[in-house]
Amino acid sequence: MSEKVYVFDTTLRDGEQSAGVAFTPSEKVEIAKQLERLGVDIIEAGFPCSTPGDLEAVSRVAAEVRGATICALARAVATDIDTAWEAVKTAEDPRIHVFINTSDIQMAHQLNKDREQVLTQAEAMVRHAAKYTSNVEFSPMDATRADPKFVYEIVKRCVDAGATTINIPDSVGYAIPAEIEELFKMVMENVPNIHKARLSFHGQNDLGLCTGNTLAAVSAGARQV
Repeated sequence: MSEKVYVFDTTLRDGEQSAGVAFTPSEKVEIAKQLERLGVDIIEAGFPCSTPGDLEAVSRVAAEVRGATICALARAVATDIDTAWEAVKTAEDPRIHVFINTSDIQMAHQLNKDREQVLTQAEAMVRHAAKYTSNVEFSPMDATRADPKFVYEIVKRCVDAGATTINIPDSVGYAIPAEIEELFKMVMENVPNIHKARLSFHGQNDLGLCTGNTLAAVSAGARQV
């Protein structure tokens, strides 16, 4: 395992969800250029399928910023992935970041799908993204509230389908550091092909524990935060 910890910055995507924050495409390009100057490894430039403005912004960041991986977020839906690729394809190192809900409550109420349907969809859509680029990230959304065995299985299938980064998100800011460390250790132990991917953590700060959770993830094997 590489000892380098890669920095994944999502200011332009998750940061823009903060109350009162809205960036113009030009502002996003300027922020991305400064992030690259800081040495950020991966810049998540936005969610191209969400709005025409975000599609424009991600496309401009991909075309104008060099030196960092430029990432676009996509639901595990073919049209999202196609749009994400259109946005980042001019980047020096483009990445598609695919996510799907994995907690029972979110699968039932947001997706109206059962576990097997979600497994099949995730695997198929990661495989679809991998047709465009070998740099594919997969996130089992709400992993900290999901059945761990289900997380292991969906991660295994998505690595087999072509995901080269596996991001474990604490989507609702629910976990404490001890739980994050245990989850990452168990993913390392129970996903037989995890060595083929870089393990990542994405935290939220609802309980003021994002920094502690991030350090716990790194201590347990995460190499992107």
